[in-house]
Amino acid sequence: MAVADDLDRATDSKWDWVAEHTRKYLASGGTEGHESDGVYTLVLATTGRRTGEARRTCLIYGTSGADFVVVASKGGADEDPAWFKNLQADPGVGAQVGTRRFTARARVASPEERETLWPRMVRIFPLYDEYAQKTDRVIPIVLLTPQD
Repeated sequence: MAVADDLDRATDSKWDWVAEHTRKYLASGGTEGHESDGVYTLVLATTGRRTGEARRTCLIYGTSGADFVVVASKGGADEDPAWFKNLQADPGVGAQVGTRRFTARARVASPEERETLWPRMVRIFPLYDEYAQKTDRVIPIVLLTPQD
């Protein structure tokens, strides 16, 4: 299970621009990289499903009550992103939202929740609709519930 402390020792995303954003975000304590042009990002740490090692990435987020909402879009690719596959295997995650760090439990939104959350996330990041048109898969929406 990944926890908040894993954010510092986790392996970065294989995508250079995501890894750079993540490092800048964490190095600043969350004061840089959290918001850009009204779009907010968080850093997510998961446990690698094959390696057992902590992995981290930055994701755009929204909120639903006390939960943080992220979209497993992978730019509309036909397969789910690695971070999503990792949290399916182990839903315990670490997260940093701005300067706040916490351990959370991840779960996939139910079809009913998705009906409400999808349009909300598209308003935050309109490219999600374009991504959805590029793939036959239903792009998962994940809720992160803080545990501490």
